[in-house]
Amino acid sequence: MRRRSDRVLEPSCGDAAFLVPAAERLRDLGVSRRNIPNQLQGVEIHKASVEEAEERLDEEGLSATIVHSDFFDCEPRPVFDAVVGNPPFIRYQSFSGEARAKSLRAALAHGVRLTALASSWAAFVIHASEFLNENGRLGMVLPAELLSVNYAAEVRRFLLNRFANVRLVLFDNLVFPGVTAEVVLLLAEGRGTAKSFEVIQLRDLAALADLNGPGSLDFLPSGGEKWTPALISSDALKVYRDLTRERAFSRLVDWGETYLGNVTGNNGYFTLTAEQVGKLKLGPEDLLKISPPGSRHLRGLTFTAKAWREMANRGARSYLFAPQGDVLSPAARAYVTDGERKEVQKAYKCSNRTPWWRVPQVEKPDILFSYMNHDHPRLIANDAGISILNSLYGLKLRDQLRDVGKSLLPIACLNSLTLLGSEVVGRAYGGGLLKHEPREADLLPTPSAEALDEIGGQLALLKPQLAIALRSNDLSAAVRLVDSVVLTKHMRITEHELQGLRRARELLFNRRVSRAVSARVSD
Repeated sequence: MRRRSDRVLEPSCGDAAFLVPAAERLRDLGVSRRNIPNQLQGVEIHKASVEEAEERLDEEGLSATIVHSDFFDCEPRPVFDAVVGNPPFIRYQSFSGEARAKSLRAALAHGVRLTALASSWAAFVIHASEFLNENGRLGMVLPAELLSVNYAAEVRRFLLNRFANVRLVLFDNLVFPGVTAEVVLLLAEGRGTAKSFEVIQLRDLAALADLNGPGSLDFLPSGGEKWTPALISSDALKVYRDLTRERAFSRLVDWGETYLGNVTGNNGYFTLTAEQVGKLKLGPEDLLKISPPGSRHLRGLTFTAKAWREMANRGARSYLFAPQGDVLSPAARAYVTDGERKEVQKAYKCSNRTPWWRVPQVEKPDILFSYMNHDHPRLIANDAGISILNSLYGLKLRDQLRDVGKSLLPIACLNSLTLLGSEVVGRAYGGGLLKHEPREADLLPTPSAEALDEIGGQLALLKPQLAIALRSNDLSAAVRLVDSVVLTKHMRITEHELQGLRRARELLFNRRVSRAVSARVSD
């Protein structure tokens, strides 16, 4: 807010957390209390919040015009100099019915087609932008998923096409006590087309006083890519982009199909230990061997039949109840009857399939892919030939790539560029976890089949050393070994370029981890 004539809107104003300082700012600029309501307007859907906001303003000797309405019912009038606020962060699971339909229609009216997975804030930002005049300014507190989630791609595109200038302010520390969601400040200004946007990295809220100081970075998105790369240095980004365009690197989707494991609907019922199998007298025709739920046990480069047997002997849930024929064995029929007595068939997934106890099967994968990780996604050769649950992805390699891919791809992906790529194409979740949706896993940069044909022998020689490093949980030692073959010898990148890739990956990794630590401290 810059001038005493500024007209300001806060959509979804709640209890006036923004309206109060906005009114104070207008007062400090010389606007009388009588005239402030003519220049300051809020919109709020909940009547009780409207009353609370009006009471709070009155207690401060201030005032504003507050409209009791759903913001998406408000027709855009491009008369405001500033629109500020904190739109509701309602995820798609809780954002449904007419409210969702209304928001999607509002976004579409401004030329933006959002998917059904979009959270409420996405349409909110688009609708709010159309209340600004030609030189108007948008200031919004948004979830950091703006940078990375797929459904926000249309919002990212809209912002660059709608505004002449776009800035994002990011924080090293979580800024709201007790809230684990990471936020960014979106600052957009003027009508026009911004080919790039400015990224400003600050430690915490106190550092906002130096908003216009040094330390900003100009980021030019490449195509429809996420904005996560904006966090790393321009030099490292150039090396990353250049290498991923070389023939020596491809994407995981070029190797084969990535898919989610079997969804049981009730793992407690459908997954069994060897002891349970014995007591229930279930036979081979009733069961499938599976990788036990979770992925913590997958730390090496291969999951062997011996490793599976050892886990089964230690009491892991290594079997899936999966009768294959149309006629149940007596033991299987007894177990189904017991499940019905416990009303397992009423679980959502179970109730939507016939018969309820037949879990739909996916193909046994060539490679196991851990898609929810603290450190990095792991690719593990499925030498045990087991099936998987939905705690893992499977990778079914193309026929012509199966031999080289199964033996060498898990090794080759332990390089600094692929690790950086996993941070770029994935997304950070609460607790510092890195997650990859299937389409994001497809985009993971991996050494190409052509490259592995040339360096496969050198990589194979690393297996004993890699096994030792991974058993010791020494990821950096393993990466250095693979880097020496994939990036230094084959790609011929310099030590300076290699260190830049490693620092960039470390920056994104530490950013995730620091948020997990910050969240625990605030709790």
